[in-house]
Amino acid sequence: NRKFHPDDTVVEVGDKKIKVGGGHFAVMAGPCSVESKEQITFVAQRVQAAGASILRGGAFKPRTSPYSFQGLRAEGLELLAHARSQTGQPIVTELMNSEHIPLFEETGVDMIQIGARNMQNFELLKELGKLDKPILLKRGLANTLKELLMSAEYIMASGNDNVILCERGIRTFDDYTRNTLDLAAVPMLHELSHLPVIVDPSHSTGINRL
Repeated sequence: NRKFHPDDTVVEVGDKKIKVGGGHFAVMAGPCSVESKEQITFVAQRVQAAGASILRGGAFKPRTSPYSFQGLRAEGLELLAHARSQTGQPIVTELMNSEHIPLFEETGVDMIQIGARNMQNFELLKELGKLDKPILLKRGLANTLKELLMSAEYIMASGNDNVILCERGIRTFDDYTRNTLDLAAVPMLHELSHLPVIVDPSHSTGINRL
């Protein structure tokens, strides 16, 4: 709560200590899913040249359909680590199961993403609280800001203060875009909390020109 912690929290990501929060501007970019060494290395170089300081890519993919590509899993983590060795960018990727935490630590993932569907997976959040690693916590598809902050509280109450909040759009009646990007949530989160906030324009709009 901002009342008990008036100063902005600044989270440092990776060996380069990329700062997120407190007025520092960071862009995280990369492919939805890691598909090959050539693909992730090429994209890493391109997004770095465009100004991104952190590389994102999915190794484990939560898909709505069980028949969709589920990611390269452990191999995808290794490919992300390879891309990091080529560009120096810290990597962020999604964790879906606490059983995979040792794999993420072994590969040296710099920041762990918790996707919208796992925002209220409280047992997983408690396990993340035991880590000394930044956590990127995405707002659920139909969750309030209070619920998002309580999920962050689960991580922090277990000992990990390195939490970054992500507004990624919520589900509304409007079908013009994939989700409705709640931009008002960003200043409201800053008012309520000292945690850094980032915005995900890809999941919220689903249209690259936006």
